Amino acid sequence: MYMFGPRDTRVRGWFLLDSYLPTFFLTGAYLLSIWLGNKFMKNRPPFSLRPHLIVYNLGITLLSFYMLIELILATWEGGYNLQCQNLHSAGEADIRVAKVLWWYYFSKVIEFMDTIFFVLRKKSSQITFLHVYHHASMFNIWWCVLNWIPCGQSFFGPTLNSFIHVLMYSYYGLSVIPSMRKYLWWKKYLTQAQLIQFLLTIVHTLSAAVKPCGFPFGCLMFQSSYMATLVILFINFYIKTYRKAPSRTAVKEPPVTTEIKNGFHKDYFAAANGLQNNKKAQ
Repeated sequence: MYMFGPRDTRVRGWFLLDSYLPTFFLTGAYLLSIWLGNKFMKNRPPFSLRPHLIVYNLGITLLSFYMLIELILATWEGGYNLQCQNLHSAGEADIRVAKVLWWYYFSKVIEFMDTIFFVLRKKSSQITFLHVYHHASMFNIWWCVLNWIPCGQSFFGPTLNSFIHVLMYSYYGLSVIPSMRKYLWWKKYLTQAQLIQFLLTIVHTLSAAVKPCGFPFGCLMFQSSYMATLVILFINFYIKTYRKAPSRTAVKEPPVTTEIKNGFHKDYFAAANGLQNNKKAQ
């Protein structure tokens, strides 16, 4: 982390942040649980988990709403510059932003449950490289963000993503209830909103590099490089899904819908938390 400079002392002593080991081991446990879970479920019927999914989706929706409102209020209080915001000029407002971003970091470990639900519902086709890479890497990257750049320019992506998560996990929660599914006509508009979020995040990151304000340049380059890997994976999936001529057997099947989470693409939107094709399990 030499290119980032010294760690931010304002977050010293915060839960999970002083040492990287908890984040590392939690990520390892996540990856191990996927492997062991698939073995465990191999000869077993899928679980329904409807009540668990309702509670889970409601919880993520409420947490996302809290982060959205708190980030808006904190950045407004601190007079944040939308184009580029440094790490120390807003005083107490910077601390307030950092506290919300800690919850954003912690939410990444909670969202490991997205994959666990896929495993328990035997939706193995949804556990792609992109899905696992995104979940595992975001948790680790946000440990770095909280330790080196816990406020300032870092606020933008989580603010947009929290808004998208309110919509997305509301959709997931409603889709668990059979009587509500006929009202979920707005799925394609949610996907469009996620794509706009992705583009805005790229522009915001590059704007601080073009017109600097004191935010660490190395952090901007690291974020841009990470995002580039996700862009490559997204384009690859997009071409395979939408640019390929449909075969005769695929004409009657609904297309897989794309999703961008935390500012990045994820390819399991239609199978929201393992809810697609669940009739047999129920």
